[in-house]
Amino acid sequence: MIHAVHELRLHQHTALTPRLQQSVKLLQMSALEFNQEVRQALVENPFLEEDEEVAAASPHTHDGANADSTAEQAPAVTPPASSGEGGNMPEYSGDYPSSRRTHDGAPMDMGQWVGASVSLHERLDQELRTYRLSPRDRLLAQYIVQALDEDGYLRQPLQELADNSVFGAPPDESEWRAALCLVQQLDVPGLGARDLRECLTLQLQVLDTQRAGVALARRIVEQHLDIMARHDYEALQRAMGCSETELRQACDVVRSLDPRPGRRYDQAPPAYIVPDVIVRKESGQWRVHCNRGAVPQPRLHRVYADLFRTTRYRDRGPMAQELQEARWLVRNVEQRYSTIQRVAEAIVRMQHMFFEYGPVALRPLMLREVSAELDIHESTVSRATANKYMATPMGILEFKYFFSRELATDTGGSCSAGAVRALIGELIDNEDPRMPLSDVALASKLASDGIVVARRTVSKYRAQIKRPSAEMRRQY
Repeated sequence: MIHAVHELRLHQHTALTPRLQQSVKLLQMSALEFNQEVRQALVENPFLEEDEEVAAASPHTHDGANADSTAEQAPAVTPPASSGEGGNMPEYSGDYPSSRRTHDGAPMDMGQWVGASVSLHERLDQELRTYRLSPRDRLLAQYIVQALDEDGYLRQPLQELADNSVFGAPPDESEWRAALCLVQQLDVPGLGARDLRECLTLQLQVLDTQRAGVALARRIVEQHLDIMARHDYEALQRAMGCSETELRQACDVVRSLDPRPGRRYDQAPPAYIVPDVIVRKESGQWRVHCNRGAVPQPRLHRVYADLFRTTRYRDRGPMAQELQEARWLVRNVEQRYSTIQRVAEAIVRMQHMFFEYGPVALRPLMLREVSAELDIHESTVSRATANKYMATPMGILEFKYFFSRELATDTGGSCSAGAVRALIGELIDNEDPRMPLSDVALASKLASDGIVVARRTVSKYRAQIKRPSAEMRRQY
C-alpha cells in the first residue's frame, strides 16, 4: 500500500534578480551591442528619453588615436536664404536630396544610389552588354562570369558550367574557349584565370615588353614560379641565367601583380571600432574618460512618470513594469560606465610605464590583480574587459592587450609576454632584409638580453604579431 508523505526541507541557493541579470548582460556587451540595446529600449519604453546634454559634453577621441575608429557627426549647416528675384532658396535640411521617384511614383532615396556598390559579376555583365554578340555566345560568356569566385578565378571545368540541354546543340571546346578568352579581356586583367600562373600571365601580357624586367618576369611565371615562391633566389638566378640586377627587376615586376584581381570588387563596409574609454595625459597625469558620446544616454522621462503617478486607472500593472524597467536600465547603464572606468583606471595605473615608453615596457598583469585592487570579483573584471577598447596615444587597444603572462629572466626578474612580442617586432624591423633573422637567431638575441625563451615560443609570438618566417621576409 502506497502512503503519501509530505516533507518540508529548507535550503539556500543564489539567484540573480532581474536587475542584476540586466546589469551583468550590459557589462559584458561590446560598445556596438550596448548601443543597439539602449536604442531599442529608448524606442520600446515610453518612460525613457535620450539625454542629449550628456552626450554632447562627452570628450571626443583625441588626435593621437585612429581617426577612422570613431565617427563624429558634424552639425548641419544651413545656408542663408536668397532674397533675389529668383525667389527664396529652400531651406537646406542637412540631408541628401530625394527628388527622384521609382517606377510606381514613390520617392527614391538618393542615398541608396550614392552608397551602392557594384559586384564583380554585375560589372562584367555590364561590360558584356557593350559587345555585339550572338545570343549563344553571350549565354556562354554569362555562364563563365557567374562561375567566377570572389578572387576572380574560374575553378570549374568549362564543360561543367551549364547543362547542354539549355543550348540547341551542345557547345564544343572551341566555343567555350572563345567565350573564356572574351571574359578574360573584360575590365582588369587576370579575371577568369584557372590558376595563379595563368592569372599572372594574363596581367603580364598587357604590360609593355620594353619595360625593364617584364620579359624575364614572363619566363619566371611560366617556368619557375615555384622556385620564386620558395624565395630561393640563388637557384632562380642559375635557372634563368641572368644577372642579379635583372633578376631583382623581374621579381619586382611579379610582386607588383595582383594574385586576386576579383578582391577589388569586394566592397564590404569596414568594421569600425568604437573605444569605450579615452586615455589622455593631462597636467602630467594619465586620465581616463568614458566615451559617452558614442552611445545614447537614457534618462527617465519625468513628464510621463509624473502623469503615471497621478493616474487612477485600476490596471496599472503593465505600465508599472515598464517604469520599473526604465529605472533599472538608467541605473545599470551608469553602473556599467562606472565599472568600466574603474577597471580602465586600474589598468592605466598598473601599466603606467607602457603609456610612457611603449609596448616594450608592458609589465605582466593578471585579472586577479585588478580584482584585488578594486575589491570586486574576478568575473566582473573579465566581463568589464571583454570586447572593450581603449583609445590611447599609441592607438586603439583592446583591454585584453594589457593582460599578459609573466616570463622569467636569467637575472631573476620578470617580463611580460607582450614586451617579448614587442622586442621580437623591433628585432625584425631592424634586421638586414638580405639576411633576415631566423627564429633561432631571434631566441639567441633575446637570450643575450637576459630573456630566455624557446624557439617554438619565438615562432608563436612572431605569428601573433603577424610577421612571416625568415624565408618569406628575405629580399633579394
